[in-house]
Amino acid sequence: MSARVVALAGNPNTGKSTIFNALTGAQQHVGNWPGKTVEKKEGTWRYQGQEYRLVDLPGAYSLSAYSVEERIARDFISDERPQVVVIVVDAANLERNLYLVVQILEMEANAIVVLNMQDQALAQGLQIDGAGLAAALTVPVLFAAARRGEGLEQIKTQAARLTETGPIPGRQRAPVTFDPQIEQALDVLTAQITAIPELARRYPPRWLAIKLLEEDESCWRKLAHLPQAAGLWPQASELAAALRSALGEDVDTLIADRRYAWINALVRATVMRPAQPRASLSDRIDQIVTHRWLGGPLFLAAMWVVFKLTIDVSTPYLDWIDAAMNGPVARLTAYGLARIGWGGGWFERMLVDGVIAGVGGVLTFVPVLAFLYLALGVLEDSGYMARAAFVMDRVMRRLGLQGRSFLPLLLGFGCNVPAIYATRTLDSRRDRLLTGLLVPFMSCSARLPVYLLMAAIFFPAASSLVVFALYLFGILAALGVGFILARTAFRGQAASPLLLELPPYRLPTLATLRRYVWVRLSAFLSGAGTVILAASMAVWLLLALPTSAEQRFAQTPVAESAFARVAGVVTPLLRPLGFGSWENASALLSGFVAKEVVISTMIQVYGAPDASAARPGPVEGIDPAAEARDLAGSFIQATVDTIKAAPLLVGIDLRAQADAATPPGQYINSRLMPLSPSRSVVARGKSCKEEPGALVVMLDNAYVA
Repeated sequence: MSARVVALAGNPNTGKSTIFNALTGAQQHVGNWPGKTVEKKEGTWRYQGQEYRLVDLPGAYSLSAYSVEERIARDFISDERPQVVVIVVDAANLERNLYLVVQILEMEANAIVVLNMQDQALAQGLQIDGAGLAAALTVPVLFAAARRGEGLEQIKTQAARLTETGPIPGRQRAPVTFDPQIEQALDVLTAQITAIPELARRYPPRWLAIKLLEEDESCWRKLAHLPQAAGLWPQASELAAALRSALGEDVDTLIADRRYAWINALVRATVMRPAQPRASLSDRIDQIVTHRWLGGPLFLAAMWVVFKLTIDVSTPYLDWIDAAMNGPVARLTAYGLARIGWGGGWFERMLVDGVIAGVGGVLTFVPVLAFLYLALGVLEDSGYMARAAFVMDRVMRRLGLQGRSFLPLLLGFGCNVPAIYATRTLDSRRDRLLTGLLVPFMSCSARLPVYLLMAAIFFPAASSLVVFALYLFGILAALGVGFILARTAFRGQAASPLLLELPPYRLPTLATLRRYVWVRLSAFLSGAGTVILAASMAVWLLLALPTSAEQRFAQTPVAESAFARVAGVVTPLLRPLGFGSWENASALLSGFVAKEVVISTMIQVYGAPDASAARPGPVEGIDPAAEARDLAGSFIQATVDTIKAAPLLVGIDLRAQADAATPPGQYINSRLMPLSPSRSVVARGKSCKEEPGALVVMLDNAYVA
């Protein structure tokens, strides 16, 4: 039995994604629409033994095809003809949302209208006549509060029923009628379209007539290959010109005005408002958050909390992953290889020194990224992100940009690639190009492990402050470059005016935050399992390859390995930049593969054991069950330490001195220790001199002498 297709449409900020996630759960796939950079989300759910495929269309305010999102939504409904279209509407902003509803109904889609956020509408004193709306729209109208889980079963039931029965009986056409002269022109075009069977089967004739009369060229391009339709475009253009001359306005403007007038009359008839509109909680909060003088400092305070949460509160988990990778995971790997007779050789070295040390060193920073995405998810899901764009509008104007440009720049803190994609939401080409040029100055999450490593080594007492300063410096650099570009390359091109919707404040839900963090964190973990894994193994292989006949594979001193020789070739070129040693140069070059690989390379280069270095230790006495218990116990302790570390956001340390988690600086310096010219590393009784200022990994059985 094939899956029935259900499309989910609606304006941005209507709770459409919440309904999608609630209906599909974990059974969803995220990709891109063909040939587009717009995210495509699909999922499935089963109801009464039948499978349904739910397609989440991009949020759009209309189907006028002015933006990529509008074209995707319109083309999917018109070309794919889903069996049901669920239109999600913000019940508290009904009049604005109904414009999209009317356009979808004009496409003769088998639709359901869901009045979501009904709880917020009631809180504002709004009483909506659902039966009256359903009668006027001639489609089922449901109430829901998806964030509370209310109304979801009714959506499933109604969608299932409509996929079986089709549109409700008696519904012939969209409810809006236009000026008599426009209706006459539409009748002429509709009759001609109906006379072309191939065209009438693919598109609703009246809707296609409206698009042709509006002179929608993107719609006409869909018909250009049909010889029978060759005369439609010239005739539609002639009718549009005659109407423009007779009515004194473009046809598309007249049609839009008529839709809005009909919607306005419908809302007045079906929505009862309180005599005195209530000031919502969002309005009261915005008086402070968007204040001319308070908004900026509050924004910086929010960013400071994000970085304190990311750097300080995540430290216990960082310690736990590091201890787990270098302790139980390494020991159990050696134990397992020994049990099957593969222990003690080069394969064990590759897994322990290459895979576990390289990938594990990067995975150590997963808690840092998780807390960063958690903080950004709270800001986004609560509605503060839009306020941040509004507050930053005055600053962005000085760069010749608008406040909405701040949102792609802010996304750059997560990853520069989707931030570049996000510039498509900007109206003008100038804004998109200038914003895209500034995005790389934003420090993405892949740079955070590198920042944390450097700050912890050189500024261990103030690592969080240094990392915050690095992020702030990137912002200031972007402001400076933008200021120059706006007055040189983009001189004389004015920025677009700011048109921004401020959604109501909402309390983020755990399910939404969990999904937000996991989608972004899984991309990092996917990189750790592919790019970083491959790079770590490549680095280990080069470190293991000897450069002379006297040396053996996987028992080569680090400084005499093939990796050192290759990196030594390019070191002179990088010396003017301050990368005077082959170790630093190799780590820098590996960063071209992925920024996270820098950490993996440094851990392997500075921590790669020579021929005399120690292995994880004897494996005969290892008890796998005991190792698992220790791993679980240490995780519980890390969780307790994280809870105790939360008050550090306001400067309160509840952790006992003896139980305090290792600060990032102390943690990293415990593994990467700078040596003076007179110091050496002793491992198993053998001494090996290091270059001045070099960094070495402190092994379990080695010490600095």
